[in-house]
Amino acid sequence: MRLLEIVGEGEFRPTKELIHNIPSYAILSHTWGEDEEEVNYDDIKKDSGKAKKGYAKIKFCRDQAARDGLRYFWVDTCCIDKSNNVELTEAINSMFRWYQSAAKCYVFLSDVSFNKGWQRSFQKSRWFTRGWTLQELIASPVVEFFSSECTLLGNKRSLEHEVHNITKIPVEVLQGSPPSTYSVEKRISWMTGRQTTRDEDMAYSLLGIFNVHMPLIYGEGRISALNRLKEEVHRRSNSALWHLNLERTGGTWTDDENEDSASAMQDTDSNDGISLVGEPLFLRYIFALYERLTDL
Repeated sequence: MRLLEIVGEGEFRPTKELIHNIPSYAILSHTWGEDEEEVNYDDIKKDSGKAKKGYAKIKFCRDQAARDGLRYFWVDTCCIDKSNNVELTEAINSMFRWYQSAAKCYVFLSDVSFNKGWQRSFQKSRWFTRGWTLQELIASPVVEFFSSECTLLGNKRSLEHEVHNITKIPVEVLQGSPPSTYSVEKRISWMTGRQTTRDEDMAYSLLGIFNVHMPLIYGEGRISALNRLKEEVHRRSNSALWHLNLERTGGTWTDDENEDSASAMQDTDSNDGISLVGEPLFLRYIFALYERLTDL
């Protein structure tokens, strides 16, 4: 993970790659503009990009982090070297955890003006229609919403009913209950109405919601990416069922025990991200994933 470090009045610089002892940091959630408008990793390395439209979001995140007593912050546009496939794959597979570990998540709503009756524009904000912002909203324990003027509108707790009405995400999840306490089908429903710029990201943006990891293959298309996600979720579920059964039977596995175990666990959940349901029901959930997302 690479952070931006505040080093002086209005100045910041990228850190080296951090693996252990990561300091407390703020993280930005936003909607992307055109690529040429966003400040990227090369711009940060060269200390350029200040004339780009997207620099205002980075400046906002820096200033707000400083006000909150945080020395470090993270912005996806410029903290990931997207020309490095290994780094990009690691970042996307780690994204849920990075948002989950942030001291604060600042949501910058570029289409919500505090001076124009923000409640209505808040409900219609593009931020609620993007695929990646789903996991950013759920993963981050402290989420604060800001208008285009950088005015604080509220946080995930104070606006939880408004956010629930917009997203249909259960209030309990907004309050911190893990997504794994809900069925695969229910979690998929939270993606309804959302879009991503890259087709494959409709699958990749769900990795953290299901606590699975897989390599990225941009260019494979949405259907192929969703098929691989389906297979990974299925594999994790089978693995969880296997380990639970071995614990129950003391390390043995028989056809009778397998049948009894599947029946007994039809309505139970696993703690590592996948609902433990009977095989036919589970497959229906997985097919629902495929059908819902390929229809978007």
